[in-house]
Amino acid sequence: MDTTDIITLLEQLDDNVDDLEEILNPILDSTVVETSKKLPVLDKAKFHVLVTYTLESLLFSYLRLHGVNAKEHPVFRELTRVKQYFEKIKALETEPEQRTMTLDKQAASRFIKHGLAGNEKFDLERKEQIAKEKARAQLKASLLAKNASATPETSSKNHTSDSDSDSGSDSNQPGDEEETKASQPQQTSTKSQKGKKGKDAKHPNRRTKEGRKEQKKDRKKKVEARKARKTT
Repeated sequence: MDTTDIITLLEQLDDNVDDLEEILNPILDSTVVETSKKLPVLDKAKFHVLVTYTLESLLFSYLRLHGVNAKEHPVFRELTRVKQYFEKIKALETEPEQRTMTLDKQAASRFIKHGLAGNEKFDLERKEQIAKEKARAQLKASLLAKNASATPETSSKNHTSDSDSDSGSDSNQPGDEEETKASQPQQTSTKSQKGKKGKDAKHPNRRTKEGRKEQKKDRKKKVEARKARKTT
C-alpha cells in the first residue's frame, strides 16, 4: 500500500474521531441513567443499546488499529449480541395494528404458587380454600341426590290422587246403584253355594250319587222345555 493512501486514511480516521467526540460530549457530561430518565420506554431501550454498541465498536476499532484479529476477540461476540437487540426493538416498532394479547391463567397460577411456596400463611389459606370448595361440592351433590329421590315420590302421589278422584267420580254415577243392586243377589247366591258346599262336604256320599241324579233330572227338564218351545 502506498504511503499516500495511508495518509489519507489516517486523516479520515482523525476526522471521524473528532466527529465522534462532538456527538458523545453531551452523553459524557452526565451519567447514562440521568440522560435516559425522562425518555419513554422504547426510546430508553434504544439509547442504552446505542451507547453499548458505540463502546463495543470503539474497542473493535482500537484492536484492529493495533494489529489484533478482532473477530476472534470476545468483543466481536458482544457486538453480535447487541445487534440482536436492535432487531428486537425493530420488531416492537413494526408490530401489527391488532395485536392479540392472551393470558395463560394456568401458567400464571403455577408461577404464583411456585413463588409463594414456603409461605405458611399462604399455605394455610390455600388449604382452607380447597377444603371449602370440597365441602361446597359435596353439599351440591347431596342436594341433587335429594331432589332426584323426591321427584318419583311426588309423581306416585299425584298418580294415586288421580286414581282416587277417578274412582270417586265413577261412584257418583247413576248406573252404580243398579250395579250394586245386581251384585247383591250374586252375593246371596254365592253364600247359598258356599252353604251347599259345606253340607256336601259333611255328606260326601250324597253329593256323589244323589247329586248326579238331580243333575240328570235337571238336564231332562231343560231338554223337554226346549222341545216344547220349538213346537210352539
